[in-house]
Amino acid sequence: MSSIETCRLLIGGKWCDARTERYGDVWNPSTGDVIARVPMCGPDDVDRAAKAALAAWPDWRETPAPDRARFMFRFRDLLERHSESIAQCITREHGKTLAESRASVQRGIEMVEFACGLPSLLVGESIENLAPGVDCETIRHPLGVVAGITPFNFPAMVPLWMYPVALVCGNCFILKPSERVPLSALRVGELLLEAGIPPGVFSIVHGDKTCVDALLTHPGIRAISFVGSTAVARHVYTLGAAHHKRIQANGGAKNHLIIMPDADVEQTVAALKGSAFGCAGERCMAGSLAVAVGGGAGDVIERLCAEASRMSVGRTDTGAGVDMGPLITAQHVRRVRDHVEGAQREGAAVVVDGRAARVADAPGGFFFGPTIVDHVRPDMRIAHEEVFGPVLSVTRVESIEQAIALGQQCDFGNGAVIFTRSGRAAREFKHRFNAGMIGINIGVPAPMAWFPFTGWNESFFGDLHIQGREGMMFYTQQRMTMTRWFASKESDAHDPVWRPTKKK
Repeated sequence: MSSIETCRLLIGGKWCDARTERYGDVWNPSTGDVIARVPMCGPDDVDRAAKAALAAWPDWRETPAPDRARFMFRFRDLLERHSESIAQCITREHGKTLAESRASVQRGIEMVEFACGLPSLLVGESIENLAPGVDCETIRHPLGVVAGITPFNFPAMVPLWMYPVALVCGNCFILKPSERVPLSALRVGELLLEAGIPPGVFSIVHGDKTCVDALLTHPGIRAISFVGSTAVARHVYTLGAAHHKRIQANGGAKNHLIIMPDADVEQTVAALKGSAFGCAGERCMAGSLAVAVGGGAGDVIERLCAEASRMSVGRTDTGAGVDMGPLITAQHVRRVRDHVEGAQREGAAVVVDGRAARVADAPGGFFFGPTIVDHVRPDMRIAHEEVFGPVLSVTRVESIEQAIALGQQCDFGNGAVIFTRSGRAAREFKHRFNAGMIGINIGVPAPMAWFPFTGWNESFFGDLHIQGREGMMFYTQQRMTMTRWFASKESDAHDPVWRPTKKK
């Protein structure tokens, strides 16, 4: 195999070439080198995958749910066995540190473990004698063929939020991974085949907006799961709903980190550092706007600046121990830089500056160091737009009421955190803040597999959220049956089971 591989599609249980002449580059962000070519699929390739899935669905939906779960147990064992190679693949194509990649694979495995237990959630409900002689029951049924469109920032974990649940529920699944990081998805696809997934039940296609729109408009696809930016999430929801599809579209965020004067300094600094700069800030649950309440939070900000200044930035593909790796592309580096420079022009102070980050043995890498922008006003662009990089903005207010009011002005609503020792402040914050995922002395309040990822406002478009019980509900539809049986001498006489007792 050459050093630059060409990504293939998985259709009908076989790896095949795309029917397109358009290809994009996959980069190693640590070096800036091209490591693969990815096809930009169009309607023809999507139709091939959809037809293979539609052909496979009748047998898969009739496969007993416990058997579908047993398949997922086999898949889970393979993921455990090959987790290190998957993590290394993620680091190579994305740039995360190896520790971050390993953690993301483990979170994905937890979602598979949740899916293994799904038969217990697929049970229906019933009531006897709802009316005289009438019984009523509900049963959950799979939708059919469903698809997932996933982002670059978690190449293995986010797809694993989707298809394990969809498959155990009895659906066939088409995955379109981000064209920036397709290699991890292909590696996991190989493990699905090794686990024995029937041909057509799971497919992989690649591409950009053309491929996305083909999935959203294909008549054979019933539902779409999406994770990405808010602009694209809105497009996915609008176009998909117009074509009568069920949609869950998770968008961007501007997560607030409220620092109360009584916050534990050491613990808060550690949490802020991990939240703002973990995964180079390229995650929708990253802490983005620190809101210092009163003068007491000054020690936290001062200590955080010192910690951020000491963080090491470097290439992650060599196994060297660094605190933070590169961003995903050179274009994204420019975008993050533009946000910081825009804040400076508007009057903010860059107190920790990562713009000059350079790595001697990787001059072509896409590096941007930890950055803290202080004295940010709520009307500044950086205060309300998603940066998606290792940049923490700091604004200052006098009271928790002002901090909560600041949240009400935010268009997004993924997560928000408060650092405090006060139960009253924490309860007020939990009850009133304008976000769907709340942390109390928790840097990143991202739920585990058993709970839904409950973004609000411009952070989510749809009804049923990804993960947890809501994820199962999204991939199934409910059927209600009412039953009444009539008794009569004539029918009883011909019933092979029921025999009326003769009187002596």
